[in-house]
Amino acid sequence: MSAIVLCTINAKWIHPSLALRLLKASLPSHLINSKDNCAILEFALRQSLAEKISAILLEKPKILALSVSIWNHEAALELLCALEQGWEKEGKPTIILGGPELSPLPPEAEIFGHADFVVRGEGEGVFAELCQAVLDNPTEAKKNYGKFIEPKEADLQCIKTAYDLYTDEDLEHKLIYVESSRGCPYGCAFCQSAANASVREFPLDTFLEELGRLLQRMQNRQQCREKTNTVKFLDRSFNVKPERAVKILEFCLAQTRSADRNNVQFHFEMVPMVFPPELKDILIQFPPEALRLEIGIQSLNQKTCALIHRTSSPEQELALLHFLREKTSALLHVDLIAGLPGEGLESFGKGFDRLWITLSLVDNAERFEIQPGILKCLPGTLIYEMAENGIFEVTYNKKAPYEVIETDCVCISDMEKIKNFARFWEQIVNRRPFPELLSHIVPPGKPVFERFMDISQQLLTTFGKNWGIPKKELEAALIKIINQG
Repeated sequence: MSAIVLCTINAKWIHPSLALRLLKASLPSHLINSKDNCAILEFALRQSLAEKISAILLEKPKILALSVSIWNHEAALELLCALEQGWEKEGKPTIILGGPELSPLPPEAEIFGHADFVVRGEGEGVFAELCQAVLDNPTEAKKNYGKFIEPKEADLQCIKTAYDLYTDEDLEHKLIYVESSRGCPYGCAFCQSAANASVREFPLDTFLEELGRLLQRMQNRQQCREKTNTVKFLDRSFNVKPERAVKILEFCLAQTRSADRNNVQFHFEMVPMVFPPELKDILIQFPPEALRLEIGIQSLNQKTCALIHRTSSPEQELALLHFLREKTSALLHVDLIAGLPGEGLESFGKGFDRLWITLSLVDNAERFEIQPGILKCLPGTLIYEMAENGIFEVTYNKKAPYEVIETDCVCISDMEKIKNFARFWEQIVNRRPFPELLSHIVPPGKPVFERFMDISQQLLTTFGKNWGIPKKELEAALIKIINQG
């Protein structure tokens, strides 16, 4: 049993929550020294509701703090509703909700009906104080704080980091998240980070010291690891300050060159418009499998980029991708978004083909993936305001994850085709289960969007779905399509 239970529902089992660990680290020692005081419970979306409920009820918490994100909003609401029956027998704890999904939601949002407190913003600076107040006197805490709490941004110069709260199991089997900065200076209309266009940084020397200790712990568990571990930086625009980025990359590069730490892959999200020579020079030096770069292109239509307030130079971005493919050993993940203002199916397809041709012309196709996605009208973003005010003619799902259904440029049927395209592209091209078939399905250096759109529609007709298809049956269907020409 634990007085405080920190809980969330992760997208997958391999995704541990750094946020929960940061909140636990923010608590004073008398609240975390004992296992009976504070516990972290992490679930996966596919995990059964019964398992989640039983684990929480078993703890009999006085405080249940639940982190809510876009991908788990509906699952979190389902969990809270189901727990209501359990609380009747066990006694209901004080419910504290937080997480990035909640800050922009209106007070009448259904999920808030299950909460005693809602923290709108970074919780490290207020969570410990709130927990202590609740444990001392829940009634007084409600009077003093009110239901909705809007804390100041956490001071990253003073915040307690939480990398030591990763367990041995985390280090052996899961992605490991770290962050050297928070925020983003860009104002892309579809992104919640645009609401506060600033970047704050953790002290560099301290961060590198803690990262080194984390990597040493990972090395100590090396004999237990099944495969290469990935250390993923959560920084939204890691390279926005190239000089700082280079210092961190130099540190990471040194780790990859160490004989006992060469089985770690570093994952960074970088913006394509900030790649000075010194940044390129350090990226060239990383060995194979040690570096993964996520590059958000989103659209190669300049008019669309202007509508969403995104700096764009298609030729420069494509040249960068060609450089990264030709000169570095980085594994590239490149994003495109369908359903953006002013962009129809034809424009999206042309952009996709330009990306494919640029990336596939260089040998070793296994070192890149294109991720086509569907626009989300996230509350709190400019795109949401444009939609609500009729500036952007769009129909979207009003429940998380707020995915677009149709726009004035993409009809419902075409949007469904793109979604189907994306599902099969991920299974067949990005994951590459049938490498010997790929050149017949998506020829390198040639336009492939229309061809794969047709293939994905044929596969949907064959199976009636675009998920859960046995590998052998999918392979047989692809061979049949190839043989038919």
